[in-house]
Amino acid sequence: MQKAKLTLTAVALLTLLPILQGCVPAIIGGAAVGVMSAHDRRSTGTQADDETTEWKAGRHVPEQYKAASHVNFTSYNRRVLITGEVPSEEAKSVIEAETRKIEGVREVYNELGVGPASSLGSRSTDSYIDSKVKARLVDSNQISANHIKVITERAIVHLMGMVNAREAKVAIDVARTTAGVKKVVNVLEVIADEDARRLDNQMLGARTPPPATAPVESR
Repeated sequence: MQKAKLTLTAVALLTLLPILQGCVPAIIGGAAVGVMSAHDRRSTGTQADDETTEWKAGRHVPEQYKAASHVNFTSYNRRVLITGEVPSEEAKSVIEAETRKIEGVREVYNELGVGPASSLGSRSTDSYIDSKVKARLVDSNQISANHIKVITERAIVHLMGMVNAREAKVAIDVARTTAGVKKVVNVLEVIADEDARRLDNQMLGARTPPPATAPVESR
């Protein structure tokens, strides 16, 4: 019963995050932000670069497309995902081309839909799906939610992050079995187990790396 209450609380908070995003620093303070950063497999420098890239990409959307478009940019480890809706294939191509010009961008994934900008109701549903996927990732106890970014547009869930193969499978299985999800787009960067352990060790400041998994012999 207690676990159910905690999960519902988490869902409620995650649903409100897009609305309260501008207020979060004042609410949670630098300490909480520092904890989140410490559990991120990206270096603090890369995290800062990703935030700057998102800001620059938003400013690179040509004025003639802004009024009829709803475009979001998510950068993770210098790989940029573009989601939302634009009025034409031309707009979609131009926005991608402008994003590729930004210094430091390694890859661009253009998942823009061509059509009318989504309604506020649709975006609210997407935020709710986001919160459900994130809550289920936490409940799975198999992967750190800090290693995964969940971006939902038109009930299509996009997954970003630096994960090993096992974590990628868990994240994809969780997303594809979440109620309301129409499709899952996998943009995860899969790294070797030893690289994941090394990055976790560096970010958490451990003095020695965790031991490797012992081999198993069947008899």
